[in-house]
Amino acid sequence: MKAVLSKEVGGPDTLVVEEIDAPEAGPGQVLVDVAACAINFPDTLIIRDLYQFKPPRPFAPGGEISGTIAALGEGVTGWKVGDRVICGVGNGGLQEQVAVDAGRLFRVPEGIDLVEASALLMTYGTTIHALKDRGDIAEGETVLVLGAAGGVGLSAVELAKAYGCRVVAAVSTEEKGEVATKAGADAVVIYPHAPFDKDQSKALAQQFKDAVGAEGADIVYDIVGGDYSEPALRSIAWEGRFLVVGFPAGIAKMPLNLTLLKSCDIRGVFWGAFTAREPERNAQNIAELFDLWQAGKISPLISQTYSLDRAHEAIAKLEARKAVGKLVVTMR
Repeated sequence: MKAVLSKEVGGPDTLVVEEIDAPEAGPGQVLVDVAACAINFPDTLIIRDLYQFKPPRPFAPGGEISGTIAALGEGVTGWKVGDRVICGVGNGGLQEQVAVDAGRLFRVPEGIDLVEASALLMTYGTTIHALKDRGDIAEGETVLVLGAAGGVGLSAVELAKAYGCRVVAAVSTEEKGEVATKAGADAVVIYPHAPFDKDQSKALAQQFKDAVGAEGADIVYDIVGGDYSEPALRSIAWEGRFLVVGFPAGIAKMPLNLTLLKSCDIRGVFWGAFTAREPERNAQNIAELFDLWQAGKISPLISQTYSLDRAHEAIAKLEARKAVGKLVVTMR
């Protein structure tokens, strides 16, 4: 079978496509014929040895797949050959077949396309955990979303609207602002490119304040980090919740006196650890996501699909922060 392999530390240009032996389903595992693999920010890090987990080489990147069960390993119950599934695999998704623990599978309801389903788990799974479990989101609140036109950002716009909130989308271009507006954002802030000096940071904070309103943002959903975080924190409401989700622009250094002045919280969001520690709560969240999808309240945006031979292009585009919505590699 074909696989995209990282055989040396480096960027997307170091990836190669080769034929490898197909895996077999071991005890407690299923073999999945991969239909699609969505590309996520960890894929840009893991090939450079910058991610929390460093699998031995050669390995295939790709942590989020959809597909059809091709075989069952010993002891697997509750599943059958032909079932349509999504799952997180950490890495190894950019290959035609994957052996995965049965406990990591989620069933895809009829009527939902498998390629589209591949774009749900990591983005919307992260966001529903962030907004509900870490953000204590409530109807009528104001949510400021940084990086609102990427896959995770758009999921935050859609889910916050589904929960009855006012959403301010912060993005880097007018084009991305239009995408966020189409997803349901009530207002858009176009921010300049960092780095910022003191005056630029102050000006961006004022942009955020003007957009969220006099009471401030009840939740700040930060998937950008860097110089963008402090201006966003300055726009937070009394007892607001600042959710740290990611930091492709760098790890922010936050002035903690602001948390005192606003009596607000800075809360970390580590969805991967949550799924391992509380699999039942995570499964409930994923089931809720499919319910919201079938009710027409969310719909993952896939802006571009790639063949397996062009998977490196998808990773490079995401790494360059040029992606709108999700980028997905399809196997056939």
